[in-house]
Amino acid sequence: MLHHLIALEKIWVSFPGFGWKFKINNIAFEIAGIKFYWYGILIALAVLLCLILGMKQCRKHGMTPDLVTDYCLLCFPLAFIGARLYYVLCEWGTYHVKGDIGKTLSNITNVREGGLAIYGGVLGAAFAIFLMSKIRKIPVSTVMDFAIVYIPLGQAIGRWGNFFNQEAFGTTTNLPWGMKSAQIGRYLSLHCPNLDSDMPVHPTFFYESVGTLIIFFILLAVRKKSKRPWTTTACYCILYGIIRFFIEGLRTDSLYISGTNLRTSQVLSLILIVLGILVISIGRIYDWEKKPIPEKFIKADEQMRRDAKRRKEQKLRDYEDGEDIEDRVERLSKSSFSIDEESEEAEDGESSEEDESSDGDESSDEGSDEEVKADSDETSEEEEANESDDQDEEEK
Repeated sequence: MLHHLIALEKIWVSFPGFGWKFKINNIAFEIAGIKFYWYGILIALAVLLCLILGMKQCRKHGMTPDLVTDYCLLCFPLAFIGARLYYVLCEWGTYHVKGDIGKTLSNITNVREGGLAIYGGVLGAAFAIFLMSKIRKIPVSTVMDFAIVYIPLGQAIGRWGNFFNQEAFGTTTNLPWGMKSAQIGRYLSLHCPNLDSDMPVHPTFFYESVGTLIIFFILLAVRKKSKRPWTTTACYCILYGIIRFFIEGLRTDSLYISGTNLRTSQVLSLILIVLGILVISIGRIYDWEKKPIPEKFIKADEQMRRDAKRRKEQKLRDYEDGEDIEDRVERLSKSSFSIDEESEEAEDGESSEEDESSDGDESSDEGSDEEVKADSDETSEEEEANESDDQDEEEK
């Protein structure tokens, strides 16, 4: 969750229990008066990494790079819109100006001052997957089970933006990894007067970053071994719901359901846990079967790969045809497989042939020795037969 951004001066963040002290700034750099915050940069890096991993692993799970791209083009904007709307609805009183629709809309769209919620982003991305799957006539469960794995990885990276903003921290603690800063002290004095603003607080952003990273690796294994649809998605709902429920209980900046003392994220976490358990149970009872991506998408991807390979080979042939001998020699000398290596391999081949021929000669020698031995055995047998005949004649 991202609260109102403030251009902080460089501040010191300390972990007294470890004796650590860091100087940070939530602004990474500034160009032409436009400030680029670490929070946004980390989210962009998280999205890019998840996209790269998805493109590399998609074919192993029945998807294609083109489909991944199509889904991402819709998921990214709807996830951002969902994250913003979720936060605005939970903090409606802050953004709504009675009798002034223009000002209200201006407050809602002014995202540079912050206000994003991860649950809203996940719901927005899920809606985008559902919508695109219906348009392309692809099983929703297949795409969800593939894509949901990368959500916790993005969360693990994005949560470090809270560290640079000095937000999303917990209540005070005596644990050695407690965190302190002037920004935290000011927030506690203003919003949590019952807490000692001089004490360290729980770095809940770090708890969630580690927890979601563990979920990412668990989901990789589940996706690989699961035999029923929605299993991977249900496991994410259960695991993240458990982690977020307990971490949210430590937070000092939680969103609450209007008119109640119920934390919105804790209620939603419980709903996700129950929903995940129900989906896995029903899937086992009715023995749901996975539905593959339609064959036409796989064939189209294979054809594109063949076409790309042919174009690459043709391009190489055209290049070689227009290349003179000197350029070719220079290119081969710079390549990993040089002319020297070719000659070395040729020499190795000749030596191996010589070895084989020598082995053949040895075997032939052995064969000739055996023939000589056989001939000598035959002559000895003949001599014995002649001697026996001579003896018989003498006796007669």
